[in-house]
Amino acid sequence: MAARNLGKRVNDGALAILDDVSFSVTDGESVAIVGSSGSGKSTLLSLLAGLDTPTTGEAWLAGERIDDRDEDSRAACRAGRVGFVFQSFQLLPSMTALENVMLPLEIAGATDARKQAGEWLSRVGLDARLGHYPRQLSGGEQQRVAIARAFAMRPRILFADEPTGNLDSATGAQVADLLFAMNRDTGTTLVLVTHDATLAARCARRIELAAGRLVADSHAR
Repeated sequence: MAARNLGKRVNDGALAILDDVSFSVTDGESVAIVGSSGSGKSTLLSLLAGLDTPTTGEAWLAGERIDDRDEDSRAACRAGRVGFVFQSFQLLPSMTALENVMLPLEIAGATDARKQAGEWLSRVGLDARLGHYPRQLSGGEQQRVAIARAFAMRPRILFADEPTGNLDSATGAQVADLLFAMNRDTGTTLVLVTHDATLAARCARRIELAAGRLVADSHAR
């Protein structure tokens, strides 16, 4: 995965959200994207994941350039390769925990979606909550369902945008433990946007943005 001179402008080019950002990420790495509010963190994640397109530069995902493709082609490139975990969980309220995890597996054509979903929920400690709806789960439990759903597709890359942002510190730490354990056990590349310095410090690498520019790129000692 790589950003090559990525830039993003809005308001007819008058406002630069990102400016000339370049770096690459190797398979299995854990990378924190940090910076103050408005520094361009979430925009960068969206460009790297092909959810948005840059004004200038190139975005490469799983060895393929994606910024010059249409929306359907970018989605096809993500399919089976990319997972997402968001601050707001984004679970379907009308589906149980099991059904939420089963859904992408069924869309992908898995014949044993129920079995796989149950196994992944067990891995995140929710085997007793399979039949519960999101409203019946705590915030931490909902985020665990979201993590199980993401990893069930065995993605090469997992993008996490403020994955502990809506959780208290103790629950956030438990969710972080789970994310890094999954990163280690599955070899999935982890790219996360966070304001949490403790969470960022757990990543092997830290990329810092300020006013849309890359100002630091450091590896853990």
